[in-house]
Amino acid sequence: MSDKTHKTRLSAPLKNGDKEIHEVEVTKPSVGALRGLKMTDVLQMDVTALMTLLPRVTRPALTPDQVAALDPADFTDLSGKLLLFFARAEQLEGLAAQGNA
Repeated sequence: MSDKTHKTRLSAPLKNGDKEIHEVEVTKPSVGALRGLKMTDVLQMDVTALMTLLPRVTRPALTPDQVAALDPADFTDLSGKLLLFFARAEQLEGLAAQGNA
């Protein structure tokens, strides 16, 4: 995993034709990937905004129908990993330090 991707092992695999998707990688979104979305909606984990954004930033690229079919725990995990890209390294370090205090 790098600072540009986060991987998630799905608790409930998705169907992709005759294959199953067991792992999804979330990539750091570009500003272009955010086009048409409100940042406040993304940062507040608005389901509709995240359902629009996830197909743009996942590998393999999930379809909107696949995102809609995700187990809620997997959707939350992918969304949480996506939101990590919107924090600066210093902010993440501060949060980690608070958790260890």
